[in-house]
Parts: sequence; C-alpha cells; structure tokens
Amino acid sequence: MAQKLSAGNPGQLTGNLVAITAAAMSSALMSVLDISIVNVGLSDIRASFGTPLDQIAWVSTGYAMANITVIPMSGWLQRRFGIRKTLTFAILMFTASSVACGLAWNLPALVIFRIIQGLGGGAIIPTAQATLFGRFPREQAGTAGALFGLGAITGPLLGPTIGGFLIDNLSWHWMFYVNIPIGLLGAALAWNSIKEEGFEADEHPIDRWGVALLGVGMVSLQYVLEEGNRDGWLESPLIAFMLVVAVISLVTFVVHELEVENPVVDLRVFKSRSYSAATILNFLIGTVLFGGSFLYSLYCGAIMHYRALDIGLVFLKGSWIQLFLLPVVGKTLNKVDSRYYIFFGLLGVTLSTVLNANLTPAADAFTMTMPIFVRAVSLSFCFVPLTVVALSGLAPRERGSATGLFNATRELGGSIGTAWMSSRLTTNAKVHYTHIASHVDAYGTAAQEQLRSLQGGFVGRVTDPVAASYAALSGRMNLQALSMAFSDGFTTLAALFLISLVVVFFLAKPQASVDTSAAH
Repeated sequence: MAQKLSAGNPGQLTGNLVAITAAAMSSALMSVLDISIVNVGLSDIRASFGTPLDQIAWVSTGYAMANITVIPMSGWLQRRFGIRKTLTFAILMFTASSVACGLAWNLPALVIFRIIQGLGGGAIIPTAQATLFGRFPREQAGTAGALFGLGAITGPLLGPTIGGFLIDNLSWHWMFYVNIPIGLLGAALAWNSIKEEGFEADEHPIDRWGVALLGVGMVSLQYVLEEGNRDGWLESPLIAFMLVVAVISLVTFVVHELEVENPVVDLRVFKSRSYSAATILNFLIGTVLFGGSFLYSLYCGAIMHYRALDIGLVFLKGSWIQLFLLPVVGKTLNKVDSRYYIFFGLLGVTLSTVLNANLTPAADAFTMTMPIFVRAVSLSFCFVPLTVVALSGLAPRERGSATGLFNATRELGGSIGTAWMSSRLTTNAKVHYTHIASHVDAYGTAAQEQLRSLQGGFVGRVTDPVAASYAALSGRMNLQALSMAFSDGFTTLAALFLISLVVVFFLAKPQASVDTSAAH
C-alpha cells in the first residue's frame, strides 16, 4: 500500500502544543492511576459486597483482559478513525465506565464495568503516546517520550497513596469518581486541540478474523495468567483448556496477520532487528517491574506488616526522582547514544532487585526505600531511550502497530511476571518450610528453650499456653520460610535481567533525527 495521507497514515499533528500535551499526559495519568488505586482498594470492595476472597481478583482480571486485547489494535483504530477521535472516545469511554464502576451494586456489575473501562484504557496509553510523538517535531522525540513517561509513571507513583487516602477518608467508590474531572478535561482538550490536516480514514475492510483471534487468544492467555496459580495451573481442566485455546488462537493469529493484505496488527515490524530487540527488552522490563513490585508489596505487608498507605508512601519516597530525571534524559538523547543509557539502566534495575533479595524483617525505613529509589533512577534511563531506539528504524506507516505492540509486550510481561512470582512464592515457601521443619527437633534443647520462653508469655492470656507456644513457633518458621521465598523470587528476577544485557548489543544506533510524525 502506497504511503500517503489518505491511506490512514496521518502526517504531523498540529494544534496548540500545550493543550495537546496536557490532554495526552492527563489521559495517560488517569489510565495508569486507576490501576494502582483499585489494587489498593480490593479488600474494601470485597468487604462491601461480601465477596469471597477467590473472586475479588476479577475486578482486576476483567480490566487486564480487555486492556491487553485492545492495546495491539490501537494502531488500526488510529488509522481508521484518526488520533483525535480515537483518543477522545477512549477517554470518554474510560470516564463513563468509571462512573458506572462507582455506582456498581454487586461484583458481577463491577466486573462488567471494569471490562468496559479496560477497553478504553487499552486504547488510551498507545494513542496518548502517539499523540505526543506526532505533535512534537522529530528532533524532539526524546522530549515527547519523556513527557509521556511523566504521565505514565506519576500514576503508579501516586496511586497507592491517593487510594489509601480516599479509602480512609471517603469510600472505595471515590477510587473511580476521581477519574471524572481528569477524564472530562482530557477529552475536551483532545477534541478541541488536536488537528490532523489532510487525514482520511483507512477504508479497507476490518480484519474480522484477526480481531476475533486476537481477542480470544489474549483473553484466554490473560485468564490463565491471572487464575492459574489459584487453580493449580494444569491441574485444573479449565486452565489447561484455556491455555490450549490461547496457544491455538495466537499461533493462528500470527500466521493470519502475516498473510492478510490489511492486518489489524502489522507483525511485519518485527523484521527490524532493532525493534525486535527493543521489544524483547520491553517485555523483560515489564516482567521484572510488575513481578518485582508484586513481590515487594507483598513483602511489605506480610513480612514488615505495613498498612496499604504505608506501602504507598514507601513507593512515593523511592520513586519521586523519576519526575526530575525523565525530562533530563529526554533532553539529552540527541547528544548521547541511547544504548549507553539503556545498558546503564538495565544494570541499575538488576542492582535494585539484588537489594530487594537481601532485605530482612529487621530492615529500617531507609533500607526498605533504597531498592525502590535505585530502580526508579535506573528505569528513567530505560523507558524513553528504549522507545526511541525501537521506533527509529521503522517507516512512518509501520509505527502505528509498532507502538501498540511495544506497549502490549510490556503489559504481557507484567502479567507473566506477576503470575510467575506468585506461583514461585507459594511453591518456595512450602519447600523452605519443609526444609526448616526437617532441621528442628521439637524435643531438642534449642526448640525446648524457645517453647518455654513463648509459653511464659502466654501464661494467663490463653487457656492452653502449650498449644499457643507451638503455634507461635510454627508461625516463626513460616515467617522465615516466606522471607526466604521472597529472596528467591527477587534473585530469579535479578538473574533474568542480568542476562537481558546481552540483548542490548542487538540494538541499532538510533538515527540522529527520528521521524516520529507517524509514530501512531
């Protein structure tokens, strides 16, 4: 297909730069802020609806399924409807469904509204990124990437703290209502400010088979990742069936997209070695970032006994530096080879994970914050350079699908990382407990001394001090085993990221001036 404006390949966006930047950043902020806020409030939602513990996860699972399905299709949506319409409609869908979530009367209703919200959120992130890349001049690609990064990282940075405040002072409903002013402002700015001169919609028939296969495959895979650990993975017939469906659907999807003339997702972008390498790194970053954050949050709660608000404050204290570093990295990209930044960033993230692996229950506030701080500094040198390196070698018409796929791989990596670490944590905790128990002689001198000490503390407080002392000793063993399991998980992630440094050598040196006019 010839590259021309009328073929659904928008040219450089025009319009008020400040207003467009505000629209893109506020919509990205709203989308990612909501995810971290809702995760903080799951316990309150469960208590409000009287929902069993094993069902409340669907509030997050439903959103994730819809989100990761739409992200790869965002390039087609932009070619078909344009940046202005796609971004505005996605923001309005997200905002309206946020209102519905706040008004939900039971869990099934909330899950349905969260799925709709996920459809809007899945289109917002890549489209907001495309908006900034399309509006800023090509020599300012680093600045555009840094601004998008500011909006994207501020959400996870502030989300837990804001979520804890809203729940403590209002109710869980306000976790959704907080999106209303941000969404209405972002939609108004996007609709009134974004100009796409000469744009004509891509009128080719929609790739229905591609959409269906992608939807079925991604939903099935996300279900396996979200529910597999709770259901025993392949021990569950449903999980095994869904995994088969996911594999067949996604393999068929890849074959179909490579053969069809006008695919909904253009997989041919992977012919670029640099893009493929950058996407692999982005996937690994998602795996370590989300998997590591999952482990760290659980560690703070289960080992350190932090409250939800305390956990949010630890992340805030450790990550604020990104707000200052991202613009600096973006401004200097034209002067420094991006690959140096990426290599330094990957080394730093590896170090932060090693610091996590060496935490102990006696860690003070500074020790708990340091791994988050090191990770925040390191990621600031990864996000923007990696995006620029990924897109720099692609033709403008390829960047729509490329941007969507790039974001989707990070989300998929996050889902895999979280499921993987959850499974390893459960398994390793049992292994370590068994190992510890095998070395404890209940009738030995050391064990009897501990039991007598514990029993003395229970005398006069419980009816059976002996049974209580045995339970307390078992609890100490459980805590030690769990702490060792956390260390195993962080060590695994550190090793994975250290190996990923090899991939950096497959990245091509980015062009001095990247044409980002169609990076959507």
